[in-house]
Amino acid sequence: MAHDWQPDLEQLLDEHQSMVFSLALRMTGDRGLAEEIAQDVFLELDVHMGKMKSADHARFWLRQVAMNRSTDALRRRKVRCTDLWVELEEGHASRAEERLSPVGTRLEHLLTTLPEAQRAALILRYQEDMLPEEIAAALDAPVATVKSHLQRGLKLLRSKATNHLREFIRGA
Repeated sequence: MAHDWQPDLEQLLDEHQSMVFSLALRMTGDRGLAEEIAQDVFLELDVHMGKMKSADHARFWLRQVAMNRSTDALRRRKVRCTDLWVELEEGHASRAEERLSPVGTRLEHLLTTLPEAQRAALILRYQEDMLPEEIAAALDAPVATVKSHLQRGLKLLRSKATNHLREFIRGA
């Protein structure tokens, strides 16, 4: 019975803080900004707790707000790719469990160079394992548009990765 669900901010924070932070980090490429976004998302959740109908509703809401706040922050700050690269490397180096191989780090960087809409769709699809219909609802976009963003984003990421990794292998 969904109407009997009692939202608990502390429990939702424990369960979803890494997901919210990870979405913000992958969208912005900036660890500090991602922390601010995650904090803002949970402060906003506290205000809207009474509107949460179920655990699934709260998770969906958190994803949607995290993606929206990340996009807003990028537009406000107009972060450059070189800044994203430095921040991304620092972020990965600072937490052992998030360390990637040099190739993985470069792929993370390439993800930050994609257009926002494609990046958002790919992150929700492959990090959060969401279906195109769920992504469309989270981003308030038509399903066909989401599918197009996924297809174009993957094609662009593959192209960039092929070129970038070829250079990486030659330089090794």
